[in-house]
Amino acid sequence: ELLTKMYSEFSEFRKETNQRFDEVKSDIQKISYQVVKLENDLKPKIEIALEGYQTVTEKLTTLENKIDNLTSKVESQDVQITVLEGSKKAVK
Repeated sequence: ELLTKMYSEFSEFRKETNQRFDEVKSDIQKISYQVVKLENDLKPKIEIALEGYQTVTEKLTTLENKIDNLTSKVESQDVQITVLEGSKKAVK
C-alpha cells in the first residue's frame, strides 16, 4: 500500500511537472512569436531611419562644402577691398 501511494504521488507530481513544462514551452513559443513580430515591425523602420540619417549626413557635407567655398570667396573679397582701399588712399 505504501508503494501504491508513493507511485500515485509520483505520478501526480510527474503530471504536474509535465503540465508546467508545457506551459513554459507555450510561453516561450509566444515570446518567440512576439520577438519575430517585433523584428519584422522594427526592421523596416530602422532601415528608413538609417537612410534618412545618411541623406541628412550627405546634405550636411554638401552644405559644409558650400560654406567653405563662400568663406574663401569672402576672404578673397576682403583682401581685394583692402587693396582697393589702400590704392584709393595712395591716390589721394
